[in-house]
Amino acid sequence: MMLTGQLPILYSFRRCPYAIRARMALVSSGKSVALREIVLRAKPAHMLEISPKGTVPVLQLVDGTVIDESLDVMLWALGQNDPDSWLTPQHGSLADMKALIALMDGAFKHHLDRYKYATRYEGADPDSHYTSAIDELKHLDERLKEHRYLFGERPSLADQALFPFVRQFANADNERFEDAAPEKVKTWLGERITCTEFQQAFGTKWKPWAETGEALLFPTIA
Repeated sequence: MMLTGQLPILYSFRRCPYAIRARMALVSSGKSVALREIVLRAKPAHMLEISPKGTVPVLQLVDGTVIDESLDVMLWALGQNDPDSWLTPQHGSLADMKALIALMDGAFKHHLDRYKYATRYEGADPDSHYTSAIDELKHLDERLKEHRYLFGERPSLADQALFPFVRQFANADNERFEDAAPEKVKTWLGERITCTEFQQAFGTKWKPWAETGEALLFPTIA
């Protein structure tokens, strides 16, 4: 049996889209980590020590290296093993995928936050930001009109990195999303939610590490 003390440590929060994308890459790569599920209002001292910005995911490798950006965690995991070729899309390049991810992580996420959490932002008009977020989905819709996925006929890094945020947006008001979102985006989202990587990365509710003191082996080995 593999001991979690001999593995990289991953601080995570189940519902966070950034953490979801990181865990999905770990599932795909088969790279095991010691998962420490956190409580946002009581972040572990060790997590804040190694990553003072206090956001998840945070991955500490066995040699002490800290990776605290979700896309970098994905790239690290897939750099170890990429059996489904997420890093090599059928069309375009890794640089093209990174550019699309950066675009959506910027403008779309900006509007998503100000729609979903309007009270946190002074002067935010949630309806205006909702409309703008829907408009940003055109970047995905244009690609999905050409192929089943964002960079070809199979999922790639871009699909897996972006759909957790579109899912979060849709879940804020499913009926409104169904009425307003592009059809291709809705179909793509529905398919991604059923994918194996998402089910394994999100399907289990873990007890907070601070309460148990025990890290969990992730992904779970059957």
